[in-house]
Amino acid sequence: MRACACLADQRKWRMKIGRYQIEPKLVLAPMAGVTDRAFRTLCRRLGAGLAVSEMTSVDPRMWKTEKSRTRMDHSDEPGPVSVQIAGHDPHMMAHAARHNVDEGAQIIDINMGCPAKKVCKVDAGSALLRDEALVSRICSAVVAAVDVPVTLKIRTGWSRSERNGIQIAKIAEESGIAALAIHGRSREDRFEGSAEYDTIAAIKQSVHIPIIANGDIRTPEQARCVLAYTGADALMIGRAAQGRPWIFQELVHYLDTGWKLPPPTKDWIGELLLEHLRGIYQLYGTVHGVRIARKHIRWYCDDHAGAEAFWSDISRQNDAAAQYARVAAFFGLEGVSLLLAA
Repeated sequence: MRACACLADQRKWRMKIGRYQIEPKLVLAPMAGVTDRAFRTLCRRLGAGLAVSEMTSVDPRMWKTEKSRTRMDHSDEPGPVSVQIAGHDPHMMAHAARHNVDEGAQIIDINMGCPAKKVCKVDAGSALLRDEALVSRICSAVVAAVDVPVTLKIRTGWSRSERNGIQIAKIAEESGIAALAIHGRSREDRFEGSAEYDTIAAIKQSVHIPIIANGDIRTPEQARCVLAYTGADALMIGRAAQGRPWIFQELVHYLDTGWKLPPPTKDWIGELLLEHLRGIYQLYGTVHGVRIARKHIRWYCDDHAGAEAFWSDISRQNDAAAQYARVAAFFGLEGVSLLLAA
């Protein structure tokens, strides 16, 4: 990205997805194994204007599994509820979109951005970017199947030499897609190197639907520069929110005022993590929740003194109450015990 003055007035952002006004214009990216309901709800409370679910399977045989039932449970989730679906067959994608709307989805998001081998090898995720005709059929089928807005997440292209993001964006717009999120890497790049924003800026100039810029946005300064450089209508935050869900309120404050919030205190972070753990235990139950919680605990704790020794201890804990108490102690919140609502 070229150097920019970053003087644009971010209060002039305007983004509406169908009938939904997204405010603030900051979106939590869908991340498998991360953006469950507990994490989405926390990020919404801390400033995200929209939080997209983990990708859900379009195979009806999978919908009765415990994993799918948990992912499709949107009880008490703040709206609009956005659910991502992943697959390659237009009819199955349309059927899955209808099913998820019946389960509470208010926005359907189509995954054409995931670079994972297990997704691409079944011709889903970013593998779809190789077949523009199929992209058109999928988008049109899903849009026609539901009466809620449909969004699309893509990468800049299948490979560094095949950055066809502009063509895909035009197909999406013609198919009725309501908003387009773009990760500034090709499928070939996976998460290596640096995100590039030239393609996102070019796409913004080529279509009229809202554009959401994604990739390597970790600081308030980067957020402001990416908005100014690309002209995007909103930003999508992914890995930078892992263990740091308060990044959304940091970005909101900086974009509104030009001033940075002071860093959160250790005890405040500890209390937030305990809230997150309670949400995880309530969603998955304490037995499974302990395992799900481990990666989040490590992300929250990585930047603190003594993190490695603490991780060595906490990674062996299989009891929710013990895990919770040790986290509380690490953050100086002694005497805190786990209490879950019945």
